[in-house]
Amino acid sequence: MESFGISPDVYSLTVLINCFCLLNRVDFGFSILATILKLGYQPDCITLNNLVKGLCLQGNISGAVSLVEEMEKKGLLRMLEKRNFDQNVVLSTTVINSLCKDKLVAEALNLLSEMMSKGIQPNVVTYSCVIQGLCNSGRWGEVATWLNEMVQRKIMPNVRTFNILVDMLCKKGMLTEAKEVLNYNILINGYCKSKQIDEAMRLFHEMSNKGIIPDEMKDKRLDCDIVIYNILIDGFCNAVELTTAREIFSGLPAKGLQPNVQTYNIMIKGFCKNGLVDEANELLEKMDSNGCSPNKQTYNTIIQGLLQHSETSKATKYLKIMVDKGFSANATTVTMFIDLLSLNQVDENIQELLPKFV
Repeated sequence: MESFGISPDVYSLTVLINCFCLLNRVDFGFSILATILKLGYQPDCITLNNLVKGLCLQGNISGAVSLVEEMEKKGLLRMLEKRNFDQNVVLSTTVINSLCKDKLVAEALNLLSEMMSKGIQPNVVTYSCVIQGLCNSGRWGEVATWLNEMVQRKIMPNVRTFNILVDMLCKKGMLTEAKEVLNYNILINGYCKSKQIDEAMRLFHEMSNKGIIPDEMKDKRLDCDIVIYNILIDGFCNAVELTTAREIFSGLPAKGLQPNVQTYNIMIKGFCKNGLVDEANELLEKMDSNGCSPNKQTYNTIIQGLLQHSETSKATKYLKIMVDKGFSANATTVTMFIDLLSLNQVDENIQELLPKFV
């Protein structure tokens, strides 16, 4: 970077920390953290989470927990919260995820309980990690309890939550149970291929009648229906069946269903992955008028898609809109802009926005 006349900043150094952590050299990552502090920079949420993740990848869970506790003692987490970073839940979820992957579910649940006692609210990612940990440990009796709890907290299970359940059951050869416990992934992929949308809906209502789905979800039937359609649309987009995905998306209002932000995000991501960035752009522009406001994921997805297809001016436009709305860029978006800055492929004025969009 210095050869291009660009001094390293906290964002480029954070990318370097992430690289070292992925290469299992967390020690080098901490050396870069020391450099950040020596230069007078303030480490941000991505910087810290990369180090926590790196320690977890090494199996050093106690070190990860100690790092989070040390940051909390020094008031760093409170400082990040004042800058609108919901970092407590991100850091804690990173550690919980690692504990669950190592089948240390009891420790993960203890950390979750401690996290909630401090007023830190778990999100759908946190719950999905716990559910995966319970599945991996064969603690099936507790899965329904956690599903009920997350819905009671008005946190709707997402595609990943459902897929975790089905994946683990199928790996264990429990195909009958897979059909009875939110059997979305394998069966719905089959329905996608044969375009049997009504069959997917029939399966959902069959489970509902059996009492498999938590009562709170049954009370939100339309929300659950749109979840199924989101999975269908996502399946068709991943299978590069965009014509069918468009048809399903366009037909939702006729079925009395309103696409939610996740539905739009799936379509926009599908368009971007397949090089249809103009269609992705058009769809985003229609969201507000259709009563659905874009969120952080929407903007990050469209920006990354535009940058991948050299639409830097449009990407910069959405970056500014995202900043104005108070949303932050994710690590991928930040890295892509830093890479382009180092190659002088975007307006250098964008560097002024960097402190605002992370």
